[in-house]
Amino acid sequence: MNPVPWRWRWAGIVGGLLVGGVIGVLGAFVQAQRILIGDVAIPWGLALVWVVLVLAVRAGAWSVGTRWAAWAVAVGWLGATVALATEGPSGDLAVSGGGRQLTYLLGGVVLASAAATLPVPRPRPQAGAGHDGDVATR
Repeated sequence: MNPVPWRWRWAGIVGGLLVGGVIGVLGAFVQAQRILIGDVAIPWGLALVWVVLVLAVRAGAWSVGTRWAAWAVAVGWLGATVALATEGPSGDLAVSGGGRQLTYLLGGVVLASAAATLPVPRPRPQAGAGHDGDVATR
């Protein structure tokens, strides 16, 4: 049985959606950052956003004890990213249609899905615990 009450689970799922949305909004702008070393462009922003996304997805699963919260972070990130990839009223895009941005979107979906699919660690039973959870006496 999971020790997290159902009310906290729902709060964790809603919080996961919000956290994913924040990562999506910030990531849409940070992913374009890169450093030029000679003629080679290193996309450090892309790697940073991917690492933060995977850590947030796993933290959502661990904090609530269910994969629903992990998927909520992933869905929040995807929703914010897709919303910023659509053309606004003034014609501006935060995530354009280039190859680097497509890599950001597809790579993020693959990494977030993989991180959300991993099992949630279950608490280990205490040493000496009986079948019903009470500590056995000798």
